[in-house]
Amino acid sequence: MITQLARSELARASAGRPAAVTIGKFDGVHRGHQHLVRRLLEEARKRDLASVVVTMHPHPATVLRPGTPISYLCSLEERVELLQGLGVDQVAVLSFTSELAQLSYREFVTLIIDQLDMRLLLAGSDLALGRNREGDVEAIRPLALEKGFELTLVELLSEDDEKVGSGAVREALAAGEMETVTRLLGRPFALHGPVVRGAERGRTIGFPTANIAIGADLALPSFGVYVTRAYLGESRYDSITNIGKRPTFDEDRPTIETHILDFDADCYEQQLRIELLTRVRDEMRFDGVEALKAQIGSDVQTARDYFAKERKP
Repeated sequence: MITQLARSELARASAGRPAAVTIGKFDGVHRGHQHLVRRLLEEARKRDLASVVVTMHPHPATVLRPGTPISYLCSLEERVELLQGLGVDQVAVLSFTSELAQLSYREFVTLIIDQLDMRLLLAGSDLALGRNREGDVEAIRPLALEKGFELTLVELLSEDDEKVGSGAVREALAAGEMETVTRLLGRPFALHGPVVRGAERGRTIGFPTANIAIGADLALPSFGVYVTRAYLGESRYDSITNIGKRPTFDEDRPTIETHILDFDADCYEQQLRIELLTRVRDEMRFDGVEALKAQIGSDVQTARDYFAKERKP
């Protein structure tokens, strides 16, 4: 009975035929995750199996150690969209609950077999399933023989002898090293949400900004100013974005303010997506509005120069 939620979630994601499965958090869907999923697709095709990715949410730490602060590299919706975009047959979102955490690795694997008709489990060498993460490779091997499924291990993606993982992405993000973040993710780091009304100071000094509302559980880069690419509907724009607490105005909540170059239309309540391309400078406190205005003008020119260089043949 305690697994009824998990059973129903997995059943909804069943491909209706025998499946190759991989399991994990997949936060960020970085290049290491992509490497694993592409191998899943390859092995599934060889065996004429469906390909199913099981992603757990929320992060287990929030259940096992309540109060643990967790920030995600992308929203759950974006995670599912990115995984689907890799071409898998099904993505199963499995709620990590206190009940699920109580299952032994044998019970957990049996649940996956029963609901997804798993014939192949694809995993990295850091495999750890079930209560207290006891289901490591050495524990799962004999279980695979007993239950009649294959266990295929995939070498983790690494560069310069370092694992391409979420930890490396977070470290680079915290340092504002967006070029490294882009390399590890295989795409620019993005933030998106509805445009909401702010203090509208930018418009009064000639640099109107669009303020994006995002979830409080999403990771942010080091506070500062970034060259960004903005998307409104099907349109793409050059832009520059300030992320921080606006120390000149003594505000204490982080804001995301994007100035879209050569754009002055009303975009309130529209969904705005920004890709962070490179860091321009740290967040700064200014003596007055004129000093702030001068610096923003310099930042805008930096963005224009960046995009002009990017467009050169």
